Amino acid sequence: MRIQCIILLCLCNILPASAAKLAIIIDDIGYRLTDEAALTLPQNITLSVLPHTPLGQKLANDGHNNGHEIMLHLPMQALNGKALGPGGLTNDMNEAQIKQQLQAAFNSIPFAKGANNHMGSLLTQMDDPMLWVMQSLKQQQLFFVDSVTTKYTKASDTANKLGVPLLRRHVFLDNDVSPRGLEKQFNIMIQRTKQQGKLVAIAHPYPETIRFLRTNLARLEANGIVLVKTSQLFDDINLATSNQATPTATLK
Repeated sequence: MRIQCIILLCLCNILPASAAKLAIIIDDIGYRLTDEAALTLPQNITLSVLPHTPLGQKLANDGHNNGHEIMLHLPMQALNGKALGPGGLTNDMNEAQIKQQLQAAFNSIPFAKGANNHMGSLLTQMDDPMLWVMQSLKQQQLFFVDSVTTKYTKASDTANKLGVPLLRRHVFLDNDVSPRGLEKQFNIMIQRTKQQGKLVAIAHPYPETIRFLRTNLARLEANGIVLVKTSQLFDDINLATSNQATPTATLK
């Protein structure tokens, strides 16, 4: 009996009370034929699709049919002036223009449950444009993931004021797509997920990234981590049916 108690005590120290949750979002989908490789990843990988792109609508449909959660990867103006592509939001737009552009972007990507910003280091720092974006999301009961392309982002504050469900990106997986770079970020992602209990990581449909994820995602379970759809990080929030003010769940 004493030995059994010791073993049980050791297991309690090793095993987490509940599994940590990880959402991985694959951004920038819609332009390249190779983006279709993202559909071979597990269903709980979220696909974020750029609006008005040659393959965006098809890949959103195919991804949804495969069981993936779909998001809109919304282009927002960057500080470096880099071209946004179609459907981008800029600081010279008024309220009506931003809301119309946002609605058109969602109309181009079927099954999108929320959005995250593509670039946006300028626009996410601006009060009025972010207010208008969050008002639109609130009206349609959609969530927002802040890609955190600037430390001065105002997305969280604005979402909190309006009750828009919001998450923040914690780790970029593939700024460096070398095997060493991917392994380094994957290990950081695992450790931070275990420490925080919940985490959002963003990656891209690079061939190197897709191959790495296919080979290494099985390591998550060994570390007590469950891969979930992005919306599953919002505990006790029904994004589809809530008719009342939705509490904001912000991961920092």
